[in-house]
Amino acid sequence: MSQNLISLDLSASDVTAMDAALATLEKLFASFVELTPEQRQKLPKMGDRSEAFCRQTLMVLEQNQQLIPPTFDLAESQSDMVAFDTLRPRIQRLRALLSKGEDTQLALGSDLMRASYDGYALAKVFGQGAALDTLKEAMSVRFSRRPGKDESPAA
Repeated sequence: MSQNLISLDLSASDVTAMDAALATLEKLFASFVELTPEQRQKLPKMGDRSEAFCRQTLMVLEQNQQLIPPTFDLAESQSDMVAFDTLRPRIQRLRALLSKGEDTQLALGSDLMRASYDGYALAKVFGQGAALDTLKEAMSVRFSRRPGKDESPAA
């Protein structure tokens, strides 16, 4: 039985609009930082509890600026918090769109795999002739089994 999780017909104007939106995002994200995995691992992370700590600390520092040495840039930290708060809902929206796009691509791939399995089964059962033999041979690569390792102990 055939599977059809999604039917998606992207028009040329849809693709053009997506590409334009992505180009705009790429331009806007050009000044964003890109960290290496090692950098990500080494950086302290701000979770829910540490976010409250950061907000409280900035508030206390704002109220007690006489405690701050000249080398501490409170304005930069406050600016970082504003940017953090501004960016958060947009990143959440991007994650939701990415997840939806990935799910759609997964569903399309699954539909294609299911149709290919069904087509291969039909070709195996009903296929006669050179063209179908070539198709069956090409498709059989997907189902070929590699010789397993001899699991018996060596003599």
